[in-house]
Amino acid sequence: MSLKGKAYIVGAYEHPTRKAVDRSVAQLHADVALGALKDAGLSLSDVDGYFCAGDIPGWSAPGIGPFGIAEYLGLNLRHLDTTESWGSAYINHVAHAVDAIAAGKCRVALITLAGRPRAEAERPDAAHGKRYDSPEYDFEAPYRPVVTNVYGMVAHRHMYEHGTTSEQLAWIKVAASHHAQHNPHAMLRDVVTVEDVVNSPVIASPLHRLDCCVVSDGGGALVVVHPDIARSLNRPLITPIGAGFHLRQLNGGYFDILKSGGVRSGAEAFQQAGVTPSDIQYASLYDSFTITVLVQLENLGFCEDGKGGRFVQDGGLISGVGKLPVNTDGGGLCNNHPANRGGMTKVIEAVRQLRGEAHPAVQVANCQLALAHGTGGQLGGRHGASTLILERE
Repeated sequence: MSLKGKAYIVGAYEHPTRKAVDRSVAQLHADVALGALKDAGLSLSDVDGYFCAGDIPGWSAPGIGPFGIAEYLGLNLRHLDTTESWGSAYINHVAHAVDAIAAGKCRVALITLAGRPRAEAERPDAAHGKRYDSPEYDFEAPYRPVVTNVYGMVAHRHMYEHGTTSEQLAWIKVAASHHAQHNPHAMLRDVVTVEDVVNSPVIASPLHRLDCCVVSDGGGALVVVHPDIARSLNRPLITPIGAGFHLRQLNGGYFDILKSGGVRSGAEAFQQAGVTPSDIQYASLYDSFTITVLVQLENLGFCEDGKGGRFVQDGGLISGVGKLPVNTDGGGLCNNHPANRGGMTKVIEAVRQLRGEAHPAVQVANCQLALAHGTGGQLGGRHGASTLILERE
């Protein structure tokens, strides 16, 4: 059953900071909450549903973190959702907010993300060598898996199976840079070439430094409301029409490293929305690394398996040039990756495109259908995948 018309996104806000040396995480949450509510024409007193994840301060204290941030914001809540799926959580939260509103649990839902990993990394007391108590830790930790290595394995496998080249992956960064040059808040605004990417230092073979996303502070927020409220506001009517979520596990090592959770989350979202990948005019795709985008393009059905390299090369993702404009704000590769959780900004840019509020140089003409997809966790490891399809009425 389609989600269409059950609720609407009326507020969206992205924090302009990329290094928050003068703001706490709680203050960043407050900043983005107020920004999204102002964008919607609402206030904190209107909010009766709040959706948050593990980036909120105090999360490690069981049951305290969500309560504390709600009190900090001065919210009077009827509904609270703290579903955690890392970078994909905020895309997931939009679908949860629609369900909650349709069920009568709330009428104005606020979703926030904020963090300051860039500023925190410079603290003299920054923690190192933390030991975790997850069940897989003792089995995996001796092999020293780090994020870049895991994604490097995915890229190596794609190259081995399909002949994908570093130059093809580089086109994803090139596209992001072409978009980021028009974003005054983007961390990396210089346009780069394929040669720039492949000549940058290797971080985890075959991935180069420019294949990797930025690390930034900041955050973002969304406001999702009941249809009656949406129609009373002077805002474009952006409604979710399809959503999907899938938890991709390692199954004891018996899994296909090139098949992400997007295979199932995407299929579910498209079925619910009643549209196909060819109908999508703009896509926000999680871009922690260039290979992340390539795998998602294939897994979501925008191109055949193994054809992602050819799909992205020669500007295939550049707005006004390629077949599918992707991450027109510069994405995680050039714009920002707040709290190391990029799902929120994926929805925000999709909303901008549907409203016609993206920069004129990258705005998709008459954009009516957009997709946002996030991967929370690691593409080559266990992760949660969320897909959201949005329509402008």
